Amino acid sequence: MKKILLFFLILSSCQTKKTPELSHREVSKVIDEMTEVMIHDVTNPPLAARFFSYACLAGYEVVAQNDQAFRSMHGVLNDYPSLSKPQDVSGYSTDLSALLAMMKTAQKMQPSGSRLATLEKQLLDSCRTVGFSDEVIERSTAYATQISAQILKYAKADRYNKISNYPRYTPSEKEGHWYPTPPGYFAPVEPYFNTVRPFTLDSAAQFKPVPPVAFSKDRKSAFYRLLEENHRAGSTTLSDEHRQIAAFWDCNPFALENNGHLMVGLKKISPGAHWLGITGIACAQAKKSFAETLKIHTAVSIGLMDGFLACWDEKYRSDRIRPESAIRQLMDPSWKPFLQTPPFPEYLSGHSTVSSATEVILTHFFGDNFNYTDTVEERYGLKARTFRSFREAAIEAGLSRFYGGIHFMDAIDNGRNQGLKVGEWVVKKLEQ
Repeated sequence: MKKILLFFLILSSCQTKKTPELSHREVSKVIDEMTEVMIHDVTNPPLAARFFSYACLAGYEVVAQNDQAFRSMHGVLNDYPSLSKPQDVSGYSTDLSALLAMMKTAQKMQPSGSRLATLEKQLLDSCRTVGFSDEVIERSTAYATQISAQILKYAKADRYNKISNYPRYTPSEKEGHWYPTPPGYFAPVEPYFNTVRPFTLDSAAQFKPVPPVAFSKDRKSAFYRLLEENHRAGSTTLSDEHRQIAAFWDCNPFALENNGHLMVGLKKISPGAHWLGITGIACAQAKKSFAETLKIHTAVSIGLMDGFLACWDEKYRSDRIRPESAIRQLMDPSWKPFLQTPPFPEYLSGHSTVSSATEVILTHFFGDNFNYTDTVEERYGLKARTFRSFREAAIEAGLSRFYGGIHFMDAIDNGRNQGLKVGEWVVKKLEQ
């Protein structure tokens, strides 16, 4: 309860108002709680981006229906319907309705969404404490429920639910292709994610990158040079600074740790959740309003979703082997990367793609050279890092995958190129 009371401390100054105003803090709090649920559910990175985007869209639609400064996503996002504003509801709080719409949408889409139902109840109890009338709460809840239902209908039509009808994906046995790595030997993550409807892209293949450096056993080949670069940056030769960078951006929900005779799962934040955490930090630092904060979070989550779609489209097309597998096969059977290899093909780097896409979107809203301190990972035991711009952070996020030994450099460089294109496209579509 102490945690929830802190959540609504900002409301204490509004007790004399009939409908207190909310701030950027409340949006970040809902995102944080969604993140905790996804960590609990071990939600994979692309799917996490999907959850965040629809929840943010539900909240943003409430804002757009009540403030002419913000436009609906109808006519902007692919197949986005003209959502009807409830005609039988009045006397609601726009901000509270937006928060509730986010939470109700997340509750329905996340496996452990019931945990958010508990937060919703605590939210409403706290609202009563700081001055919201029961009537306003009831009407705000009714509004949120109707908007959430329409967003959920839109989400259901994005074809994700059809993925279970596809045949079980079997890794290729061809030389140079990806196959599961120890210690978990997990099945490949979301091999059919590129069949999901994008938000802004014409298709997942719209920004198809150049092909990866081809696998080769020839010691004079370009691929072997990539291998040598990764081999030199193995887990035993990394500098302390590079270790810190790799750990800071790890964001691997699938990590396992050998604890004696047991394999213990280490639940971690997803890369999308990390960047939404950065978004919250930037909104707080720039003193953005509740509505502006929700708009920016929605733009970032849309960019994350389309970034993952573009990246995953390439991953299962090129299907390239991971450094860990290739180095053990061709150079050093005992070699280990600093980070645990994620369970999906190597090319492109997802971190590079989505970080660069987010960099473009956040720079659009906050400008170049936006100095900030990233404290997102502190609650997971990692020290904060300070950046002079979103560009600096995005580049570091990409390089962290090389330091961690789980990506080749061409996957990082070309992932960045793809992410920049996705980010620019998203901004163009949302701000046209």
